[in-house]
Amino acid sequence: MKLHVFPPSPRAFKVLAVANHLGLSYETSIVDLGSGAQRQPDFKTLNPNQRMPVLEDDGFVLWESNAIIQYLASKRPESGLYPSDPRASADVSRWLFWDCAHWDSACAIFIFERVVKKLFGIGEPDPVEVAKGNERFHRAAAVLDGQLTGRKFVALDRLTIADFALGAPLNLAERAQLPLEKYSEIRRWHAALSELPAWRKTDVHRAPG
Repeated sequence: MKLHVFPPSPRAFKVLAVANHLGLSYETSIVDLGSGAQRQPDFKTLNPNQRMPVLEDDGFVLWESNAIIQYLASKRPESGLYPSDPRASADVSRWLFWDCAHWDSACAIFIFERVVKKLFGIGEPDPVEVAKGNERFHRAAAVLDGQLTGRKFVALDRLTIADFALGAPLNLAERAQLPLEKYSEIRRWHAALSELPAWRKTDVHRAPG
């Protein structure tokens, strides 16, 4: 199994962390976004969207990070990361869909403006975009913080791929200056995730200096 990733990205992090948590064997192929590797013909054949991560597994190609972590979890059903019970799996999927629709896009604005631009030397943060990020982030963070009140995990009563999906962007919270001050439940939850062995193992893939 091969995982095509750009390690500083939270979307890459979640895929690597889930694979590490499950103890899956994989080969890593670095997609150097700074050099435009995602636009090369070979990579465009794997993902016409020209985005990573991408999974290759014995001829099967899959893109979209949340689809990938769902697929990885299906390889170790005994882990409970993605349950087979219809209601339980629907609860987990609900948060994966919410991530795509609300949380990821809100965090991504801050990460792009304050981390990616600096990393690739492509200008200063755009105040208009940052303002848009603030509005989206607070709307989504209020929902997530409320969900986590009195709970150890986002879905069900145990660790699932929903925690990996939603927690990954918070690795860059300080660098991206995510406005987390009033969201104590989110901060508590992410601190606990950060202590997971797989999370710590994957931690080396955070954005550089």
